[in-house]
Amino acid sequence: MKVIVTGGAGFIGSHLVDALILKGAEVHILDNLVAGQLVSVNPKAELHEVDICSEEAKSIILHVKPDAVFHLAAQADVGMSVQNPKYDADVNIKGTINILEASRDARVKKFIFASTSAVYGNLKKEFLSENETTIPASYYGLSKLTAESYIRLFYELYRLPYTILRYANVYGPRQLPKGEGGVIAVFLNRLKTDGTLSVHGDGEQTRDFIYVTDIVAANIAALDRGAQQTIQISTSKKTSINDILKRLAVIHGQCIQTVFTAPREGDIKHSCLNNEKAQNVLNWHPTVDILNGLNETYDFHQRNS
Repeated sequence: MKVIVTGGAGFIGSHLVDALILKGAEVHILDNLVAGQLVSVNPKAELHEVDICSEEAKSIILHVKPDAVFHLAAQADVGMSVQNPKYDADVNIKGTINILEASRDARVKKFIFASTSAVYGNLKKEFLSENETTIPASYYGLSKLTAESYIRLFYELYRLPYTILRYANVYGPRQLPKGEGGVIAVFLNRLKTDGTLSVHGDGEQTRDFIYVTDIVAANIAALDRGAQQTIQISTSKKTSINDILKRLAVIHGQCIQTVFTAPREGDIKHSCLNNEKAQNVLNWHPTVDILNGLNETYDFHQRNS
């Protein structure tokens, strides 16, 4: 099996590449290394240092003719999307269209897309299903939602098979201290520097934190399941930022000084996704709880940051 992973030098992408190689796949990575890191690239994968918006990226897909494309490359920083919506749209919309066109022309058998819970915005519901109204509260959420629509139309017009996976807040080793969902990486980075953590808002905002290996398992399951479906990948458990702080203090072995600041523009107050469809359709379920995941991530940052 030949696969292409866009963003394969990044946080989630590099873990996915590792798992695919363990399964015996021939893996090609498309990554411009703006957010990706060379140190994260599996030596058994072939890295193509290109931008997903480029003609070169298209040419590589046409030359490789992969069985599947995992499209993870994105501008994933909510704050940056608000400051620079044009750049956000160029990467997340135009870049996706470019990869879709190449996948269509290369007759790719499956297009698997990394989307986000940010497409829902600030809906006043405890748990969100895939059928909820989508009202993004940031340009990042809007650009990912727009990319989803292009993917569905590419199937309707050209029969390019797809599965869209809407991630909850992913965390784990190799995550950089920035971007959508990166609060745990930010906290761990600060613990290694000045030791003072800054929290936007009152800390009572909740997220559905899911460990990166569980996200990888869902992507691999989507190779054979979830045809033409949009599926949430989550733990279905909400955790507040304040709860994360308490757990980290226990792992760290000492009190953590915290400063609370004003909420960020575009941030969502509460986000928790129902994962019932993922369990039924993908035959998948999360296996790493928040305490074990935080321990693994803390240990990684202590060793590598």
